[in-house]
Order: sequence, then structure tokens, then C-alpha cells
Amino acid sequence: MAFSPLNWFWGLFSLDIGIDLGTANTLINIRGKGIVINEPSWVALDKRTRDPIAIGAQARAMVGRTPANVVAIRPLRDGVISEYEITQAMLEYFIGKAHQQSIVPLPKPRVVVGIPSGATEVEKRAVFDAAMAAGAREVNLVHEPSAAAIGAGLPVNDVQGTMIVDIGGGTTEVAAIAMGGVVVSRSLRVAGDELDQDIINYIRNKYNLFIGDRMAEKVKTTIGSAYPMKEELTFVVRGRNLVTGLPEAIEVSSVEIREAMSSSITVIVKTIRDAIDEAPPEIVSDLMDSGICLAGGTSQLKNLSERLSSDLNVRVWVAEDPMTCVARGCGIILENKGEFSSFLVGLERDSVRRTLS
Repeated sequence: MAFSPLNWFWGLFSLDIGIDLGTANTLINIRGKGIVINEPSWVALDKRTRDPIAIGAQARAMVGRTPANVVAIRPLRDGVISEYEITQAMLEYFIGKAHQQSIVPLPKPRVVVGIPSGATEVEKRAVFDAAMAAGAREVNLVHEPSAAAIGAGLPVNDVQGTMIVDIGGGTTEVAAIAMGGVVVSRSLRVAGDELDQDIINYIRNKYNLFIGDRMAEKVKTTIGSAYPMKEELTFVVRGRNLVTGLPEAIEVSSVEIREAMSSSITVIVKTIRDAIDEAPPEIVSDLMDSGICLAGGTSQLKNLSERLSSDLNVRVWVAEDPMTCVARGCGIILENKGEFSSFLVGLERDSVRRTLS
């Protein structure tokens, strides 16, 4: 992009923002302040007018409890926008909320947004346009695994290769990175949401009990695991019996939940294995020294690193505060744009970046 004195001047005063626009959660990182917003990517709408009633945590609390004229939805699916206008409204809300951090009016922000590495040109353009329409002055895109690696503190500009696996709500992103670029990448639309659905299906099929997404997520985070634990756990699941139609509570074990999620976890393992298999031998040798770093909210699943270490024969470790890695990485890119410019994603010729002053 050509140098603009006006943009440079406004840049001295604007609250530049890094955004992890996730399927499950949206995080906002303000340059110089860190992460100021971490809220669920939910919007509650009036069914008739399609106007937002609540956004973020307030909308998430309404899920499964809304009256007939209100619906709570997630405007992103599998890491990409499925409801453009609703995503725009959500971004406007979060950007406006971030601007409330300042006591004086500020110019429109420059924004860096994380996107899945498997996003199509149409999906990239949708994110770009939504951020611009939500009030950004300038928008740059970065692939989520690259941002996660930077946020996790991996030496992405070194000659020695490293690998990041970012497992979020909608996608699993795998990338081998060296010398300021991605050597091999994989994007899989199987992640936390799929694990939740596995739990819902298992409990329905085995116990004739229908449970919602929130209960499934609670089961996953409380007793879910990817590898046998030293002490297996149990959890009381509440739902509606599909035979009687009445409320019922049952006790399930972590062994059962691990079995329920096993097929999806196996797919994730296979995707990482395929990425390693495609990587040059030198990168594979580097990974035996540096290991594989896990990021994203679903990387916190109990014993996931142990499962991956066992299956891949490589040390696997979880980044510090893995859920915020992408947002932190976007913030670091904002502060050191020259150093990390090679990771920014361009749009095709007919989708050249626009700057609003």
C-alpha cells in the first residue's frame, strides 16, 4: 500500500486493534494495552426486524432461553462468516466497546484480523469488508496459525523450523513456519464444535437423553480428555429424556466422553501427521528439537498434548494462555508491522485493499 501522510498522521492517535474473530469467541487486542475484550461470538436478534438485541456474553446467556420472537445465533461457522450483516454489527459493537477505553474521541482504527489459512477469496473479502464497514480505517488480514505462532512467542523469523497447531471452536489450523514464512499448512474444519456435537450424539444414542450445546461444552471442559487420565472423572448430565419427554439426570464418565470424541480427535491427529509428512526433512528434524506448540481454546482439552506426543512421536506442549495467542499475535504484528509484514495476507487483484480516511 502506498504511503499516505494522512494515514500516518491518524495512526499516531488511533487505537489500533488486533482481532481474533473466532467461531466461539472474539478477542480484541488494543496496541499498547493488550487484550481488552474476550467475549463469545453470539448475537441475539429480533426475528422480525433482524435487529441485534444483545451481543457477546449477554447474548450467549440467552441461548436456549429466548422467547419466540428472539433468536440467539453465532454469525460465524467453521471460522468464516456465515451471516455477513450480523458479523458486521458484532464487530461494530466490539470495536466501539474497545474505543470506550479512551476518554477522548479517536480516529478510526487500523485493524489486523486473523482468518483461517484455508479461507477462500470470497471468505477473505467478507472478513475484510465487514471490518471496514464496522469502522476500521485500514484492514490487514493474517492467517490464524501465523498469528498464533507469533503470539505464542515462537521464533517465526529464525532459520530453524517450528510448528503451531491452533485448535479453536470451528477450525484446526496446522502450520510449519521458518524464515518468516509458512512452509506447510493445513486447515481442518473439525475442532471444538465438532467435539461438542460428538458428545451430544453419544449421549442421545446411548441414553436417549437430549442435551444442548452448553451442557455438551460443560461436559467436555469438565471431564473430557484425549488420553487416559490417572484418575478418571464423572459428571452429572441433565437433559430431556427422548422417550418420556421428561427431565432426567445421568452420570457419565470421562472414559465414555473420551470414546465419544475419539473419531474427531483421530481426524485432527491425522491432519497434523499429514502436515509433518509433507514437511521437508530439515523441518522435521527441527521439530524433534523444538516440538509442536498447541494454541486455541480446544488445546486445553485434558491430556491432548500427551495424546499427540504419543501418536506423533514428537514433544507437544501447550502455549501459555493458548486461547489468546491469535489476538496477542495480531497485536504484536500491529506493533512490529515491518518485522512481520511477510505474514500479512493479500487479496486478489479485484479485491485490492481500500483505505478510508
